[in-house]
Amino acid sequence: MSTFDDAFDQLIGNEGGYANYPQDPGGETMRGITQRVALAWGYTGRMQDLPRETAKQIAKTLYWDPLHCDSYDARVAFQLLDANYNGGPVVVWMQQASGALADGKLGPKTIAAMQAVDPELFIMRFAAARLVYLTTLQTWPSFGRGWARRIATNLRVVGA
Repeated sequence: MSTFDDAFDQLIGNEGGYANYPQDPGGETMRGITQRVALAWGYTGRMQDLPRETAKQIAKTLYWDPLHCDSYDARVAFQLLDANYNGGPVVVWMQQASGALADGKLGPKTIAAMQAVDPELFIMRFAAARLVYLTTLQTWPSFGRGWARRIATNLRVVGA
């Protein structure tokens, strides 16, 4: 099994199945994929019927590969996938947590910093940056408890 396969299995544990909460600006989702993203991917079925394999292909292409997740420690790669899938300025968090210049542009210097930083230290810093950001969102009152639990769950896999 590849690092991506393992990370995706963990990610789906965070995401669950079908959701359509009025408070969620992402709207209708299945396996964490919004209807907007599914339509752009070419999926035309009901969101409740979105196949796991389609969600997996979308996750790899749109949320894993752009961050070069195959280049990092598996624990780090999972944290990146989960955060990118969930939303936010992930590249800035990567840069802040790795000590790279936080300009929001993922290039060779950021990738090198990511590869050089201690994975556990990176993950703690990354989770902190992510939580700080999430608490500033207008949707925090509706979804904050779930996001905090998600990050806590993710931190449990760091030492595993």
